[in-house]
Amino acid sequence: MVTGGEQMVCVTGAGGFIGSWLVKELLHRGYAVRAAVRDPEGRKNAHLHALERAKRRLSLQRADVLDCNSLRAAFNLCDGVFHVASPVSDDPELLPTAIEGTKNVINAAADMGIKRVVFTSSYGAAHMNPNRRSDQTLDETCWSDLEFCKQTQNWYCYAKTVAEKTATEEASKRGVQLLVVVPAVTVGEMLQPTLNASVYRVATYMRGTKSAYPNAVAAYVDVRDVARAHALVYEHPDARGRYLCIGSVLHRSEFVRLLRELFPQYPITTRAENRRPNRSTTMVTGRGEQMVCVTGAGGFIGSWLVKELLHRGYFVRGAMREPGEFVHVREPLLPKHLVLDIDTVFNVEAKSVV
Repeated sequence: MVTGGEQMVCVTGAGGFIGSWLVKELLHRGYAVRAAVRDPEGRKNAHLHALERAKRRLSLQRADVLDCNSLRAAFNLCDGVFHVASPVSDDPELLPTAIEGTKNVINAAADMGIKRVVFTSSYGAAHMNPNRRSDQTLDETCWSDLEFCKQTQNWYCYAKTVAEKTATEEASKRGVQLLVVVPAVTVGEMLQPTLNASVYRVATYMRGTKSAYPNAVAAYVDVRDVARAHALVYEHPDARGRYLCIGSVLHRSEFVRLLRELFPQYPITTRAENRRPNRSTTMVTGRGEQMVCVTGAGGFIGSWLVKELLHRGYFVRGAMREPGEFVHVREPLLPKHLVLDIDTVFNVEAKSVV
């Protein structure tokens, strides 16, 4: 088991959303951290100096992923590298930065004798595949389909997929042990002073600039868990290959409901875009598209019904007496917040007297 101790590690993209939390986590674990950033004196990286233990154990070094010499200088005397830096954009002109930059990091690490590299990939490198069966569990063997990414002009997912495959190939050639963290949509508190892409999307809901949310499902993860995952795979001697990092899978209605509960003072929309007609009277299959509500979800029949619906690919909202995150239904009619964006209701709850 590797621990901080006397180890020095380098983090590329250290001033970004995930990078900043990773630096914080590594400092907390006792590592000396070299932050590879394009502008060490810039204001956008100044927050790193305020981190606990930064004064004694953090240094900032100028580096660019397209400049191999700067990478070798940043990696000098380091025991490991965390490659987090990557443009989060659908601009095809940024493809070389993501792909060639990753290749350069692996080769520069190998040139400096570094044997262990952790690469930050993306959920976008795993789930963009229209050929995956609706009942197939997304796991570390899943890859996004490159042709589909190109057809839909999803250049970010294309770049992350190619970058990860490139990193795997280069690491194998150069004898570098590559560990890959594949996080879902990453949300949480920011340490950096500027909005990153995922937090910006959340901010559009809170500002009221989005009048409706997509009628879709997404996977989310807390940025602190992503940082811990990077440290854990680096430290565990038996860690190999890819690791999906997903905290929750939520329909967007659930996500915005949580936002409204946490921030009631903001004008967060309650309307879904592309709302489909009510299909409760038609023959449908789950296939990951429908959300249904089950009253009495914790009971004998209700529990089996929830199990069956989940097996068929539905997203299920349960209503029960002691809910945790569920809601007990006392009114003769279901409350509006419970049936928001629900396609069908299964009313199982009933008193049983023996």
